[in-house]
Amino acid sequence: MSARTGIRRAAILAASASLALVAVPTSHAAPAAGLDGPKLAKNLVKNVTLEGVNRHLIALQRIADRNSGTRAVGTPGYDASVEYVVGKLRGAGFDVSTPEFTYPVRVDDAATAKVGTTTYEAIAMEFSPQTPAGGITGPLRVVPEDATPGCEASDFAGQDFTGSIALIRRGACTFDIKHRNAAAAGAIGVIVANNAEGKLAGVTLGAPGVVPTGGVSRADGTALAQLGGQTVTLDLRYHDEDHVARNVIAQTKTGRKDNVVMAGSHLDSVEEGPGINDNGTGSAGLLETALKLGGSPKVDNAVRFGWWGAEELGLVGSTKYVQSLTFEQQLDIALYLNFDMIGSPNAAYFVYDGDDSDAVGAGAGPYGSAQIEQAFVDYLTVEKGVQTEGTDFTGRSDYGEFIAQGIPAGGLFTGAEGIKTEAQAAKWGGTAGAPYDPNYHAAGDTLGNIDRVALERNADAVAWVTASYAMSTESVNGVPPRAKRAETRAAAARSMRVAEHHSHATVA
Repeated sequence: MSARTGIRRAAILAASASLALVAVPTSHAAPAAGLDGPKLAKNLVKNVTLEGVNRHLIALQRIADRNSGTRAVGTPGYDASVEYVVGKLRGAGFDVSTPEFTYPVRVDDAATAKVGTTTYEAIAMEFSPQTPAGGITGPLRVVPEDATPGCEASDFAGQDFTGSIALIRRGACTFDIKHRNAAAAGAIGVIVANNAEGKLAGVTLGAPGVVPTGGVSRADGTALAQLGGQTVTLDLRYHDEDHVARNVIAQTKTGRKDNVVMAGSHLDSVEEGPGINDNGTGSAGLLETALKLGGSPKVDNAVRFGWWGAEELGLVGSTKYVQSLTFEQQLDIALYLNFDMIGSPNAAYFVYDGDDSDAVGAGAGPYGSAQIEQAFVDYLTVEKGVQTEGTDFTGRSDYGEFIAQGIPAGGLFTGAEGIKTEAQAAKWGGTAGAPYDPNYHAAGDTLGNIDRVALERNADAVAWVTASYAMSTESVNGVPPRAKRAETRAAAARSMRVAEHHSHATVA
């Protein structure tokens, strides 16, 4: 190595080290610290309006109304929702793709409970073991109805449940607890009767069950309760078939392709309703943000938007998408922002707990998640005057596979079937002791099921944080904005010229 080469390298290293010290973020949440964010973020918040977001919700409601009241994956309502989003994005200058994925659909081969000559519909719960062909047979034992039917072992005292099929009313505890208590008492199968009108379908034990367990309607449960002691045959058999659906992916044509800011929401509803809060609100807020950002904004980092399918069937669309990426393609994603229900009618203001400061069980997200959390907290508290609470990464929404692959994540949530506390009602308004969304996963999740104040506040937060990270992800992963990279190169060049000048002077 020549003396000049050594001096040149030393100068570059010194300049880089000096600027690296400058690059260390002084705030936990660089994008929103002091709300002195980039001009792009301020303009995007101004342009993303409640009126624009609500117009998309009206469109999704009408799509559902024209398609049997649902936008569930596998239905014409979902396909029409995909086409609506795609058309809007292409009109805004995005290159849009709709990658296909497969998802399992359960087909019931047998779903009956038969007593004598009368057959009742009994639908196997998710994770229920299947019966052999022809079913299982035993005496019908009726668990007495009280405030907590089947929730305690004592509910099964006084009768011999050995070899029986237990009939239990829904309510007060999980299906899993009820069926395990029945199995512990000797039951070989369980029938759970609904405590509301309609079929007891689309429900889960939550974990692999120990005995076949099916659900019947409230009326059929009441009829069966009069037949205690008679012989019943429970036949629960099913198989899965693969069906094909589409996600929607759009990315800006500008910005770094190796440091992409990604934001997503699920587009499908449950079969029972149009899903305007869950998750029309997240999808509409994300869509309006994308449209107002445009396909070719002046950004440092490309922004990729995703609308996921089959979330309601187990996060299938987002999981399949992340798993389809190579490790290098996953590295290109700097972070993921998730928006699933941002306008619940009895709204909470939850931010995903990236640093596990609320210590509610799931632990912190990958490095960078804490900074994302703080960016949302800063915006909502400082700009909107709204106190927030952390919500756990429970795995219930589309951030799941991103986190599993080490991609930092964060986002917003206004609550589902959980109950608002007195303290939360005092802080946010609304009704204590009632669900955040009383129409969660139900037919009533319509345009009338929205808190538009919460929706507007959260839509602004979506716009602010997305645009801020489009300009810099330095606080999350250390990648500085273009201006700072230019400063680094200029400083290194200046230091090199100075070093070369000194070298010439020394030689002279």
